[in-house]
Amino acid sequence: MATSVSRSQRLRVFIPFALGYFLSYIYRVVNAVIAPDLAADLGVGSAGLGLLTAVYFLTFAAFQLPLGVLLDRFGPRRVEAGLLIFAASGAFVFALAETTAGLVVGRALIGLGVSACLMAAFTAFVRWFPRPHLPGINGLLLAAGGLGAVTATAPVQAALQVTDWRGVFLILGGLTLATAAGVYRVVPEGRPPDAGAGLRSQLGGIVTVFTSPVFWRVAPWCTFSQATFLAIQGLWAGPWLRDVAGLQRAAVAQVLFWVALAMVAGFIVMGRFTQWLGRRGISVRTVAAVGMSVFMGVQLLVVLEVPLWPLVLWGAFGLFGTSGILCYADLTQRFPDTLSGRVNTGLNLLVFVAAFGAQWGIGAVITLWPPGPAGGYAAAGYQAGFGVMLGLQVLALIWFLRAGRRVKKPV
Repeated sequence: MATSVSRSQRLRVFIPFALGYFLSYIYRVVNAVIAPDLAADLGVGSAGLGLLTAVYFLTFAAFQLPLGVLLDRFGPRRVEAGLLIFAASGAFVFALAETTAGLVVGRALIGLGVSACLMAAFTAFVRWFPRPHLPGINGLLLAAGGLGAVTATAPVQAALQVTDWRGVFLILGGLTLATAAGVYRVVPEGRPPDAGAGLRSQLGGIVTVFTSPVFWRVAPWCTFSQATFLAIQGLWAGPWLRDVAGLQRAAVAQVLFWVALAMVAGFIVMGRFTQWLGRRGISVRTVAAVGMSVFMGVQLLVVLEVPLWPLVLWGAFGLFGTSGILCYADLTQRFPDTLSGRVNTGLNLLVFVAAFGAQWGIGAVITLWPPGPAGGYAAAGYQAGFGVMLGLQVLALIWFLRAGRRVKKPV
């Protein structure tokens, strides 16, 4: 199907899904900016903020398996448009909340509503773009998400000078509704490859994915790589720069801003470079493996506290931390189109559950050491917490090298 699709049709597919993923990333990280306002207005403490973060990831992850069935049965256009309405509702609930419980409900609805933004796009791209183009187009989509992460920092802070956090979420809710309408009305209709299958057959597809040696050869390494990236880039990089590198708040913010830009560049460069190498016979899996290996090397430099300029060290972290996302394109090329939604959401489930565990687990390890003289966390705690995640990636790499090389087809 993809080979006969015009350029204008592909733009009609890409742009609405890119807008949805852009908004989903704003929702993911915006609480870091408005946290002081939540504390001042509603008395939300650190435990409450932690709960808000957790419920987003939990509802997001919990919906991944049913999401895969829905995507393959009803198609990404209708599924994402419908779920974005839940996200918009969650934004409105969050904006009008007067208690922490109300914030939790709103945040849970947002997590549910944006749970399809990446997977629906990946599934649509499998059906509308030639397979050799998938790494490149996936990279552009992820770059749109990275721009959302950047937008959630300084631009949101600037918006707070004009309105308050409630106004920000009312605006986000309105934009989300408009995006839902855009996805539904602009994206071309296409019959889902598995639309005629019965529910038992579709549930059986989940079993097929999760019992496939092809899936399990790649999934552990990808999962631990992406979980480490999300957990550290999303939370622990900032405290490390403060407590270990000794940077002041303004300098920490500057480094994290450039890390976010490096992440955007990584998504674009990795995708395009992989597509270019593919035309020369080098597989997506090979590029992903090399990129994740380099990412492990960067983590080792962090763990060993090698005296490098933080902007260079963490810029490399943001750039190569994106390598694991190539695994999605690799796996969808190794399964039939009818299973593409379940392959992507199955891997995404593992990644987000692991990211939640990594973000909490690193903190639990860090707090085993007493605070430093300045009141921050001890450098040894960061070494241990980051080192545990690096060790898990090493074990996954060993598994990848030893497992299932002779298996060519999953089904």
